[in-house]
Amino acid sequence: MTTALTDLADWRRLRHSPDWAGRSVGFVPTMGALHEGHAALLARARAESERVVLSIFVNPTQFNDPADLLRYPRTPEADLALAAPYVDAVLAPEPAAFYPDAYRYRVTENALSLQLEGAHRPGHFDGVLTVVLKLLNVVQPHRAYFGEKDWQQLQLVRGMVTALLLPVDIVACATVREPDGLALSSRNRRLSPMARERAAAFPAVLRSSASAAEAVTALRWKGFEVDYVEDRDGVRLGAVRVEGVRLIDNVRL
Repeated sequence: MTTALTDLADWRRLRHSPDWAGRSVGFVPTMGALHEGHAALLARARAESERVVLSIFVNPTQFNDPADLLRYPRTPEADLALAAPYVDAVLAPEPAAFYPDAYRYRVTENALSLQLEGAHRPGHFDGVLTVVLKLLNVVQPHRAYFGEKDWQQLQLVRGMVTALLLPVDIVACATVREPDGLALSSRNRRLSPMARERAAAFPAVLRSSASAAEAVTALRWKGFEVDYVEDRDGVRLGAVRVEGVRLIDNVRL
């Protein structure tokens, strides 16, 4: 089974070893609780890179709700088993290693990050961008792979890489879905069978509604709590809650 490196010094020794020198490196950052959507990212990285790195780090700074952080699923053994066919290294640092400054220094974007997810999760994207910057600095990949399900995150990471002149390509990968259309997510495993069945209506309504306002009405009628549905740049984005579990998704218009 693949071994996770928790010490940054051990990782740096591996990253600068002769076996990695001059090799193209693909990187998939995750918070663990891996599923087939993550496997698709890893498979793309494996096909396009000579070395593949996976990070597993439940980043505390992107959770505005401490209870949500505690509930986030952690499945390290299953994660390593899923990743094993694709990766050359797994980086799984402790929070203290990544935040020696106790989060005094952080990355802030002051436009898109305040909308949509940012409006409902204050500080969320500061945490996301800060940890992604740290991971890119530590891993030093040539390409980093992100899923399109997190559309807003993808745009912000791309913007940060451009703004801070980082030498990495951000590769967007299509959302992987269940047969009934629900986007794969680590949060799905927290849904009861009844909530899971209902959740499939979320992407269906986003796709079939004539407008964002119509989608909001339809989702509420079906029993969802709706945080938002908005159309941006040819994409309809939404966030809902079902039985207290928050789901996000987007579809192209």
